[in-house]
Amino acid sequence: KYESCMFLGYILHIPYICFQGNWASRGTVIQSSTSADMFAEKAIDGNRGLQQLDTGCSSTLNQTNPWWRVDLAHIYKVSRVVVTNRNDCCTEQINGAEIRIGNSLENKATTIPYIKHRCVSGESFGYSCGGMEGRYVNLIIPGDMKTLCVRWRFLEKVFYGLNAALWRTASQSSQFDDWISRYAVDGLRNSCSHTNPQTDPWWRVDLLNEYNVYRVAITNRDDYALNGAVIRVGNFPNNVYSNTICAVISTIPSGATANFSCKGIEGRYVIVHIPGELKTLTLCEVEVYGYLLGRSLL
Repeated sequence: KYESCMFLGYILHIPYICFQGNWASRGTVIQSSTSADMFAEKAIDGNRGLQQLDTGCSSTLNQTNPWWRVDLAHIYKVSRVVVTNRNDCCTEQINGAEIRIGNSLENKATTIPYIKHRCVSGESFGYSCGGMEGRYVNLIIPGDMKTLCVRWRFLEKVFYGLNAALWRTASQSSQFDDWISRYAVDGLRNSCSHTNPQTDPWWRVDLLNEYNVYRVAITNRDDYALNGAVIRVGNFPNNVYSNTICAVISTIPSGATANFSCKGIEGRYVIVHIPGELKTLTLCEVEVYGYLLGRSLL
């Protein structure tokens, strides 16, 4: 549904995944108050401000319950947030800060407090958010006479993000008429790949790099059944059965799109095949969501 990957740069840097691009810069940021010229936007401007605090950090005034918030514009599942503290005289100011994720703007902080942590001067700390859903990511420090000063965060999204299969190299075990394999990764759900009737037909996409694959979405034809098709992820392009099974398709209604959880299976290739004799495999779109294997988040 949300086909974008959020890399929230210096205050919020997400891969999602994952995939590259500073999407935080496209988000809307705000904070409860502003100290001098340390605006909320400075937390996502790409400047870490390690040498000069006011050039790269956002900061509130000394107040009750100071907060900072980014509006991601869509609802995401957030798996990881990384916070980097300031490195000058006042590193203790962030102690007790809470990371909150949710969809409500009530009290400028959303949902229940998720994480509290004591941060060390200039250091980064990563926190697992377990796929919490929300449009807003907040930092808030509860209490009187508090100041919130932050430099950057990473936000990792797992189930929704860029489609890693889009326009990648696809192939299939045979080709019926002009229904080429690439039609299953062209972003159009009304164009389909199609094999000839054969034993164990298969279709494969090369993601070019190894990914932790979390979700595969398959769009069925409006006059076809994919019952019994198997989705596999792995690094063996020429040996279907050496790759790990993500899911076995029981049924996908005609013309519908179904999602299958792969739980982070590692691999460069995603393969769909149907075991058996005189089988035909046709796919109208295959979407793959995950993040680059071994990607550094810091």
